[in-house]
Amino acid sequence: MASRTAPDPARRSERARTAVLTAAAELVADVGYGKLTIEAIAARAGVGKQTIYRWWPSKGAVVFDAFLAGSEYEGSLALPDTGDLAADLRTVLRPTSDELSDPATDRTYRMMIAEIITDPALHADYRARLLDPLLEVTRDRLRSAREAGQIAPDADLDLALELVYGPLYYRWQYQLGPLTHAHADRLVDAVLRALNPPAADGGSGA
Repeated sequence: MASRTAPDPARRSERARTAVLTAAAELVADVGYGKLTIEAIAARAGVGKQTIYRWWPSKGAVVFDAFLAGSEYEGSLALPDTGDLAADLRTVLRPTSDELSDPATDRTYRMMIAEIITDPALHADYRARLLDPLLEVTRDRLRSAREAGQIAPDADLDLALELVYGPLYYRWQYQLGPLTHAHADRLVDAVLRALNPPAADGGSGA
């Protein structure tokens, strides 16, 4: 007689969690964030509402997890250090421009940002899992460039972070123009001009 193995609760839980995140991502794309409900997520995922609320405190938290699960961000944030700071920064700003230009991502991200602003718990989660790690890996790369003499030795790295990311998100937030690779490259050039040490004066003087 074949032995029966008891169901693994952890495996069942992981399957349910994956189903919820998949359902949330699909429904956001189908109906938008505003019309999305926990009930609809639960129905599509084949779980009870209580299962969702056991793992997530709000609709915004579910959608944020679904966003991370469908992106390359969580657990893999890294910035290359090839020795070419301009090229390394382009590897971040170009894909970010592509992502923000995607209509589905744009719509979801705008709604999610609105939730992050008004929900302190979600804001803290966003900072801890996405924003702060991104800023830290970028700060590390800028620090390496500063130590190599590629930017001014007294460059303010926190201000430099705002120069790297601020203009891109400003353009996106207010829909001031297309987010293209050419625009991202111009931003990188402008950042490096602002951060580079002044050229040595080669004149003989008077």
